[in-house]
Amino acid sequence: MMSVLIRNWWAFVLRGVLAIVFGLIALFLPGAAMLSLVLVFGAYAIADGILALAGSVRAAKAGERWGYLAFEGIVDVIAGLAAVAWPGLTVVVFVALLAAWALLTGGLMLAAGIRFEGEGRAWLILGAIVSIAYGALLAIAPIIGAVVLTWWIGAYALVFGIAMLVLAFRLRNRFKNSPLGHMA
Repeated sequence: MMSVLIRNWWAFVLRGVLAIVFGLIALFLPGAAMLSLVLVFGAYAIADGILALAGSVRAAKAGERWGYLAFEGIVDVIAGLAAVAWPGLTVVVFVALLAAWALLTGGLMLAAGIRFEGEGRAWLILGAIVSIAYGALLAIAPIIGAVVLTWWIGAYALVFGIAMLVLAFRLRNRFKNSPLGHMA
C-alpha cells in the first residue's frame, strides 16, 4: 500500500490544492460556496431520485414491492428541483433544521445534565448551554449562520488541503529516494 501512495504522491498535491482553493472561496466568497453546495445537493438529489424511480420500475416488473422506492424517488426529485429552483430558501431551510436540532438536543442534554449526578456534570450542562445558544443564534439570524457554517467548512478545507500537501511532499521525497524514483 505504501508503494502505491508513494508512486501517486501527485494525487495528494491535487487534493491539497483543490481543498485550499475551495477553502479560500468558502472564506472569501461564502455566498458562492453556499450556492454551489446547494446546487450540487440539488443535482445529487435529482440523480438519486431518478435512479430510485428506475429501481422501482425494475422491482415492479419483477413482481417485487416497489411503492416505497418510487415514493423515495419522487421525494428526491422534488427536493432536488426545489433546491435548484430556490437555492436561497434551501440554505435557510437547512440552517433552520440545524437550529431546531441544536435547540432540541441542547434542551435534552440540559435536562440530562440537571439530573446527572457525577463527575463531568458541569461539562454536560455547558455543552447543553452552548448547543442551545448556537441553535438560538441560528434561528434568529439564519443567513449569518449559513455564512459562519461556510467559513467553518472553508477553514476545514484549508487545514485539510495543507495536510494533503505536507503528506504529498513527504511521499514525493520517499518516491525520489526509492528505486522507483531513480528509474523515473
